Amino acid sequence: MLRPSAPDLKVYLHRAPIDLRRGRNGLAAMAREVMQKDPFSNTCFLFTNTNYSALKILAWDINGFSVWHKLIESREKFSWPRLFQEDVVELTSEQLHWLMDGYDVWARPHKPVTFTHVS
Repeated sequence: MLRPSAPDLKVYLHRAPIDLRRGRNGLAAMAREVMQKDPFSNTCFLFTNTNYSALKILAWDINGFSVWHKLIESREKFSWPRLFQEDVVELTSEQLHWLMDGYDVWARPHKPVTFTHVS
């Protein structure tokens, strides 16, 4: 499967849903003007639609933009950070792949347990 990957890849997620009919130029303009990031850098930009069932990823690759479009073919949805204050959320490459695989990157795996005594 083709996925964005590069050494020191920066990943920025646009938190608010957008109209995914935008093409590479529209997404690049959003990256520069709305997200305040350089679309021609070693960076991926993630966008989702209003019902969180699809995403687009924009990345510059040496001499042109690459655009990935993933649509979930079921009733599932992408886990998207909705309660953050920031408009742009930075992810690691690993978190990007988790998100694309359907994991909730922001969910806590379990509550911490604190013991005060043994037996």
